[in-house]
Amino acid sequence: MVRCFKIEANIMTTTTDLDYTKYWDAGFPFKTYLEDEVEKHRELWRGIYRTHDTPEWAAARVEETGGPWRLLVIAEDWCGDASNSVPVLARLAEAASNLELKIVKRDANPDLMDAYRTDGSESIPMAIVLDADFEPVGRWGPRPAELQEFVIGEKRRGERPVAEVYRESRRWYASDGGETTLRELIDVLEAAGRAGRAPPTARRLQ
Repeated sequence: MVRCFKIEANIMTTTTDLDYTKYWDAGFPFKTYLEDEVEKHRELWRGIYRTHDTPEWAAARVEETGGPWRLLVIAEDWCGDASNSVPVLARLAEAASNLELKIVKRDANPDLMDAYRTDGSESIPMAIVLDADFEPVGRWGPRPAELQEFVIGEKRRGERPVAEVYRESRRWYASDGGETTLRELIDVLEAAGRAGRAPPTARRLQ
C-alpha cells in the first residue's frame, strides 16, 4: 500500500517548467471527481463533504488574501489523508469567491507529482496554489503538521502496528474537524499575498 506522508506548507520560491494551465484544464471539479472518479472510500469522501461547514472566519481570511487563487490538488481516492482533507478544501473553495479547486490524479500525472515529492516520496494529497497567471505560489500537504509529526514519529519508533497508527490518525481527523487543514492552507494563501503575488483586493473567479 502506498502511504501518504509529510507536511509542506510554504510559499513557493521557485517554479518549474510544467504547464500548469494544462493540468488545470484537465482537472476535475470536486463534485465531478466525487461522483465519477471516487470508487474507494466513497462514503467517507461523501460523508466528510456533506457534514463539513466552512467557518465564517475561514472564508473571510481567504477573501482578504487577494487572488484569485486556484487550488490544484493531487490526490487518489484510496488515500485516507485525501479523503479527510480534500472535501474540507473543496468546501472552503465553495465558500470563498476568490478560490477555486480542481483535482488531478497522482498516478495519471507522474511529471507533476515528481515536481512535488516530499522527501523523495510521492506523498498525497498535495495542494498546489496557483495565481491568476497559473504560476505556482504555494503548496500544502499531505497532512496537517501535528498529525504528520505523530505518524512519522510512530513509524520511526516501530513499536506500534501500522494499522493502529492509522486508526489513531482517523480519530485525530475526526476530532479536529478539518480546522487545522484550513488554518495551514490559509497560512499559505496569506504568505503568497504578502509576497506581492496578489493584488490587495480579492477578485471573484469567473
